Amino acid sequence: MTALWTEDRLEMDGTALPVRVYRAAASMRPTPLVLHLHGGCFTDGDLECSVKVCQLMAEAGAVVVSADYPLAPEHPFPAALNVSFAALGLLHAQRAKWAGRGSRLFVAGEEAGANLAAALAMMARDQGAPAVAGQILLSPMIDPSLCTGSIHAAEAGAAGCKWADGWHRYLGSADKAAHPYAAPFGSRRLAGVAPALIITCSDCPMRDESLAYARRLAESGIAVETSVLETPADSPDEIDASMDASIDASPQWEAPLRDLFQNFLAEHSASPVRTIRA
Repeated sequence: MTALWTEDRLEMDGTALPVRVYRAAASMRPTPLVLHLHGGCFTDGDLECSVKVCQLMAEAGAVVVSADYPLAPEHPFPAALNVSFAALGLLHAQRAKWAGRGSRLFVAGEEAGANLAAALAMMARDQGAPAVAGQILLSPMIDPSLCTGSIHAAEAGAAGCKWADGWHRYLGSADKAAHPYAAPFGSRRLAGVAPALIITCSDCPMRDESLAYARRLAESGIAVETSVLETPADSPDEIDASMDASIDASPQWEAPLRDLFQNFLAEHSASPVRTIRA
């Protein structure tokens, strides 16, 4: 099943947010509706860097709206998050237009985009709206301490690496690292957020924090599924590769990813959405 995309804009309070909309060539309505946020360490990336991921989600049965959110350092925390939350609310209000009446709303992203997606799930819980059916987090960048084993194994985390620089430019000041919406891993209140699908790969610098966040969600009573994709031994040794670049290097990931997306979207589109204030 081929996924097609079109360029569009979300009009919010006089601001036009560029988006790219992916959908399967033949899709039933209502269809799961996904707000997707690209990676790029908060300072880089655009709608071109997540084409593979978005296509696979669309092939899995979703309408995917990928947003070109504002980047740091020109727009530090919480600028990208606030814009993304406004986009989430607009998509929920207009979901009949995008994906059919009664469609369920999901958030998704890779790396820094997964940070924003996790924070959106928290904001939706705290504000009681919009109803989020699930969060799909691919190698989420959620722990600014940069002290995990997988970070150290990648020889990352020191000042001057893209991850440390990205956090510094996004947060703006060290005190922001204590804010749960900026660094979801440090949140003490995870109960009540949407169910999660967390995917990473065996050699990803964010592998350990991804799996640790999954455990914390599960301990808080959240339905969570995890998957660690094995990086082939003959893959290029590029720790800075985006998820799309990794899929290009490991095309055997496409079918498992599509299946993971399809099963998660189907399961949580059928289940009632519960909004809980924690």
